[in-house]
Amino acid sequence: MMNSLEKQRTEFANRKFLATPFSGLIAWLLVGVSGLIFPDRITVWVLFVTTGCIVYLALLISKFTGENFLDKNRPENVFDALFMYTVAQAVLVYGIAIPFFLTDYTSLPLTVGILTGTMWLPFSWIIKHWAGIFHAVLRTVLIVLFWYVFPEQRFVVIPFTIVVIYVITIFILLNRTKKSI
Repeated sequence: MMNSLEKQRTEFANRKFLATPFSGLIAWLLVGVSGLIFPDRITVWVLFVTTGCIVYLALLISKFTGENFLDKNRPENVFDALFMYTVAQAVLVYGIAIPFFLTDYTSLPLTVGILTGTMWLPFSWIIKHWAGIFHAVLRTVLIVLFWYVFPEQRFVVIPFTIVVIYVITIFILLNRTKKSI
């Protein structure tokens, strides 16, 4: 028998939530490093590949964080499915990012950086904690600001900004209290 929605939400909210942010941190760190050492024509592919692999990397990392996303023995939880829908939403935004990329390749850190960060908003609602709102809003504001302020360094400044936000978010998640948003 399935637990009530509120019980499932509480069970979901009590998880660590480290594998996915660590995965995003690693992906964006690789993009930033690529932006430092390779030409943009290589870095755009690093960005596409690494951000496209975040979910797969998270599956691997989850084995080391104790979250084990592929554990078949974990009780079914509808919020796992909802979270996967937010991941799918993040993937679908490439439908916006790719046409802009084809017009202006330097738009890629802006579009992918912001659009994939939107999944943090429903996450915040699910866990009843402000961490996701903090992540999504700060990420959006700083990406837009730095996209204009550092036009020649978009493939370096924006990825490293996202990395710093991930570090802060991971710290918040590790130290969060169960307060409502």
